[in-house]
Amino acid sequence: MTRVAEADDGSGALRRVTPPARRFLARRTGVLARLGLWSLAETGQAFLVGYGVARAVDRGFLAGDVRRGLAWLTVALVAVLFGAPVIRGVFTQLAGLTEPLRDGLVRRAVDRSLARAVRGGPGGTDRAAVSRLTNQVEIARDSFAGLVLTLRSFVFTAAGALLGLLSLHPALLVVVLPPLTGGLLLFLATLRPMAAAQRRALAADEALGDHAARSRAALRDLTAFGTGPGAARRGAELVDGAAAAARALAGWAAVRTAALGVAGQLPVLALLLAVPWLRGRGVTAGALLGAFTYLVQSLLPALHTLMTALGAAGARLLVVLDRITGPEPEPDAARASGTGAPEPAAGHHARPKHAYPAARPPAAGATDVGSRSPARGGRPARGGPTAAVELRSVTLAYGARAQPVLDSLDLRVAPGERLAVVGPSGIGKSTLTRLVAGTLAPSGGEVRVAGREVTGRAPAELAALRVLVPQEAYVFSGTVGDNLAYLRPDADRADLDAAVGALGLRPLVERLGGLDAPVRPADLSPGERQLVALARAHLSPAPLLLLDEATCHLDPASEARAEEALARRRGTLLVVAHRLSSAVRADRVLVLDGTEAVCGTHEEVLERSPLYRDLTGHWNGGPARRP
Repeated sequence: MTRVAEADDGSGALRRVTPPARRFLARRTGVLARLGLWSLAETGQAFLVGYGVARAVDRGFLAGDVRRGLAWLTVALVAVLFGAPVIRGVFTQLAGLTEPLRDGLVRRAVDRSLARAVRGGPGGTDRAAVSRLTNQVEIARDSFAGLVLTLRSFVFTAAGALLGLLSLHPALLVVVLPPLTGGLLLFLATLRPMAAAQRRALAADEALGDHAARSRAALRDLTAFGTGPGAARRGAELVDGAAAAARALAGWAAVRTAALGVAGQLPVLALLLAVPWLRGRGVTAGALLGAFTYLVQSLLPALHTLMTALGAAGARLLVVLDRITGPEPEPDAARASGTGAPEPAAGHHARPKHAYPAARPPAAGATDVGSRSPARGGRPARGGPTAAVELRSVTLAYGARAQPVLDSLDLRVAPGERLAVVGPSGIGKSTLTRLVAGTLAPSGGEVRVAGREVTGRAPAELAALRVLVPQEAYVFSGTVGDNLAYLRPDADRADLDAAVGALGLRPLVERLGGLDAPVRPADLSPGERQLVALARAHLSPAPLLLLDEATCHLDPASEARAEEALARRRGTLLVVAHRLSSAVRADRVLVLDGTEAVCGTHEEVLERSPLYRDLTGHWNGGPARRP
């Protein structure tokens, strides 16, 4: 709790950043010395501008000596022009501080990210590393450069201006210093809470970015498995948190603006109101004009720039340096921005939060809806049981004027049937599985699964009807048992063992340490992730399995074993074929060629579809032979 409180008021971050900052500056004393020498010239410049104006009025124009007045104004002008080479020298030395800082932060960010990737553990890879290497490192570099410039300018300019006010008349300091000091102290009081608000805003931004990256990578799985609403709720919470952090930051920015008004405007107003009092104490007209010159031309602009830089760049620099060089966040905090995937549990009996209900049987009284013609060839007999999958004149186009990917497709798949879908890349095979899964709405027509129209159904209802296994298999950080039982929370160890044996997953499970062993997705090969996803689908009570090239990373023997195991389970299997063997093992084959869909047994489609003969020849490594 103490550490959290320190982070909230900014003191913990300041204590963590101060030691490395001192070491960094101690190694660059030469650069700092040269920078200080150039800045001393700025002190003289600030002093001469106001002093020259005062002497030009008192000893020149008011005394009737125009030549002397112009001479003093020339001194002030030369002091102003001398600022150009001073600034050039300052920027030349500034690079000796900012570039080493950037290089060091980049090395630190890369080392931390690589160390976390090698070490592993909860939370996976460091998705915030990109933000640190790009946005946050540049924020630190630019903020540091701005702070060095403004702090140096304020210190040396203020020294010259205050020395000039003292030389003109000590009473001027009595009028100017109180509002100047009061506004500056009010501003400094906002630095810690401002830094804490900036830190929370950056943390909220990182959490939102991490959540978006995780959700984008698992978008199809979130939709297919029904966890989309949970991910959306988590995203909404993160957006609300980021908005609250931004509002808090804006509130402290308003206080800072008030402090800037006190320090930047009240000294001029106080000097105007005190003119009679100052004149009564012997302050000359030239001294008053010189005092106004010091305020308007030197002191207040430098103060305004300093307060703006400290309030914005200073807070950002403190937060970013602490996030890059400070301690890593706790694993629980890193997982807090997950996509709605279940949290890892101690054993495989602890189930994910978003469990799916068991598949419900078709509604009583459902009738066969096979009145339309399916794709040409191999249609099941009319009047049979309710179709496992039925498409009625389904059309899908990605845009009002786009060429349809599927055009008036009719298809009927009987319960327990195994259908393989083949066709060239981009022809619409994955689109067909998404339509059947209910994750994509058709432009026209109707899609039914087990007699129920899938378009517009709630994710939980869809999950009870079908399981979609995409090409990029989804495995979450948890135990092996948690991953396998994700779609069947009531599965016992015997069920899990049976699925492991049926899918040939036992060597992988033993290598990982058993069903209760933790698994990290990054430690699995693409083929191993596919086997886990297929075993999960095998355990699912849903009556329809959709495999969208879900075995593409498996060797032919493992693919055959997996498809045979999935075909033996009760239900219907629709496979987007990756190899010829998948089409040969299927009861029927659906060929999509962009003009006409042909459906039938392997031999029937080989006879009727030139495209299928070409694909068969490609799969076999030579020309296909007619049966």
